[in-house]
Amino acid sequence: MARGFFSYLGSPLAACAVALLLGVTAANAEELPAGLVKEQPASGRFVKIEQGYMVPYTVTIPGSKAKYTMLPIPGGVLQMGSPKKEAKRESNEGPQFEVTLEPFWMGKYEVTWAEYLKYMSMHDIFKDFETHKMRLIRDEHKADVITAPSNLYDPSFTFVNGEAPDLPAVTMSQYAAKQYTKWLSLLTGRFYRLPSEAEWEHACRAGTTTAYHFGDDASMLIKYGWFYDNANETTHPIGQKLPNPWGLYDMHGNVAEWVFDALLKDGYKQFAGKKLAMEEAIAWPKKLYPRVSRGGNWDLDAEDCRSAARLGSQDDDWRAEDPNFPLSPWWFTSGPSLGVGMRIIRPLGAVEGKDRDRYWEAALEQIREDVDYRIDEEGRGARGFVDPELPAAIKKLKDK
Repeated sequence: MARGFFSYLGSPLAACAVALLLGVTAANAEELPAGLVKEQPASGRFVKIEQGYMVPYTVTIPGSKAKYTMLPIPGGVLQMGSPKKEAKRESNEGPQFEVTLEPFWMGKYEVTWAEYLKYMSMHDIFKDFETHKMRLIRDEHKADVITAPSNLYDPSFTFVNGEAPDLPAVTMSQYAAKQYTKWLSLLTGRFYRLPSEAEWEHACRAGTTTAYHFGDDASMLIKYGWFYDNANETTHPIGQKLPNPWGLYDMHGNVAEWVFDALLKDGYKQFAGKKLAMEEAIAWPKKLYPRVSRGGNWDLDAEDCRSAARLGSQDDDWRAEDPNFPLSPWWFTSGPSLGVGMRIIRPLGAVEGKDRDRYWEAALEQIREDVDYRIDEEGRGARGFVDPELPAAIKKLKDK
C-alpha cells in the first residue's frame, strides 16, 4: 500500500486528492473520508474545522462482524497533569505544563475482545499463508508487515475475567497494542494509533479542570466507572456507565489504557513551564520500563482513576509468571496486566513514512530483537503483510 494513502486533509486540495484516490467525484456525497461532512449536522456531536465538520462514524472491521465507533475530539490547550491540590504521596503527575492539541477522533469505547481477537487470529492465518505459499513477503511489502501475537501460553490467565465480545481486551503489551493499530490502519486505509498522554488526558477531561471529568467528588465515580469499590474484582462490558461530556465511555476505570509515553522518575519535570505541541510533549521511551497507561482500572481505588492519574508497567509485576525466554513481546502474564487494555485514536492531520512508523513499531532495539528471536528461532508469533485485499485472501485460504 502506498504511504500516501494515509495523507489526510491538510487543505481542501488534499481532500480532493483523497476523493480521487477513493474513486469518487466532487459531486459525490462520499468525497470526504469517513468522519467528515461539509454541512453542519442538525444534531449529534460534531467538531467544526476548516474542511467542514468532524462527526462520529462507525466501521465494521473488514472480514468480520466486529465494529468500532470513533468520536470527534476538538483541539485545544491542555494544562497537563494534576494541580497541587491533587498531589499524591508519591506524585508523578506534575509539574503542570501547557500542551496544544489538534483535533482527532477517539474510540468511543475501549478496544474489545471482538475487535482484538481478529488481530490475534492473524497468527494462525499467517502461518497458513506460509504453508500454502500465499502472500509471501517481498521487498515491496516490508512497510506493510505486522507481527501477529504468539498464541497465549496460558489462556486461562488472560481470559480469567472472560472473553465475551463486549469486554475490553487486556494483557497485551504496549508493542502489541501498537501493532494492532498498524494492522487496523493497513486493513481499513485509515491511520490509527495509540494516543499520547496529552491527547488521552485532553479527551478524558473534555474541557474540565476537576479531578474527574464529572467534578471533584470521588463518590460520584460509581456512576461513571468500574473501580475497586463497585467492580467485584473483574472487568465489565463497555459502555454500561455514563459517558464523559464528549461522549467517551469508561475513561475512568474498567481497564487502564496504553499511551505512548514513558513514566519518568521526576514526572513532568523536563516539561515544566513550557508551552508545547503534542509531539513535543511525548516522553518517548528510552528503556523497556516503565511505560504509561491511563484511566485506572477495576482493581484500583477512585483516586487512581482520576484524569491525571498514571499507571506504570513494571517488569517484575507484569511478567513474573512468563516462563519463556526471551519474554513475550506481545503478552503480559501477571496480575496487574489484567487491568490494562487500549483505546485508539485517528489524527486529523497527515502522518507519513517514518513519522507514521514511529507510532506503530517497537520503540527499542531490544524489543525488535526479541520479536525476531521469537518468530525466527522459536516459531512463536508470525509475520505477514496487511492490505485491503487481506480479507479476500483469508476467504480463499479457508476454501482450500
